[in-house]
Amino acid sequence: MTPPPVQLHTPLGKEVLELHAGDHVELSGIVYTARDEAHIRMKAEGIPFDPVGAAIYHCGPVIQDDRVIAAGPTTSARMNELSGFLVEKGVRAIIGKGGMGAQVREQLKNRGVYLAFTGGCAALASSHMKVKGEFFKDLGMAEAVWVIELDHLPLVVGIDAQGNDLFENVIHHAKREYEQNRKKI
Repeated sequence: MTPPPVQLHTPLGKEVLELHAGDHVELSGIVYTARDEAHIRMKAEGIPFDPVGAAIYHCGPVIQDDRVIAAGPTTSARMNELSGFLVEKGVRAIIGKGGMGAQVREQLKNRGVYLAFTGGCAALASSHMKVKGEFFKDLGMAEAVWVIELDHLPLVVGIDAQGNDLFENVIHHAKREYEQNRKKI
């Protein structure tokens, strides 16, 4: 039987350091959306919110009349080179899809976690969200930093603070299976 999801609320603290890759969590509280352009702007001009204990969601939401219409994750690997400064400033969770590279996995060690949300579930995500504000409006809807309040968004720990990585494990397993099956042909 699967244990109930771990309940997390932002701002996040040391509790995230106890999570393990594969754990199911439900996240509530404030998160900040950020894609490529928002990361670049924050790195150049400063982070417009308190990053200590924050969660960053790699997402370009569709917002209409201050309502979140859709908010599926974007591919996190695009932010591999852009995420380190946020973790250094105290961000405890990065949310997205597809995992992140070895560099980010190292940066998260003893600091934070990567939480995965399934791609293609933008409407499900939006049903757990309320708009609370916006930074960098000039970047446009998809690239602005949206302040979103979450209510029990279901996520999976993809990379834990010990460096365990579900995505890397799947790649290794697939390569092993491929090699074993290739030898049989």
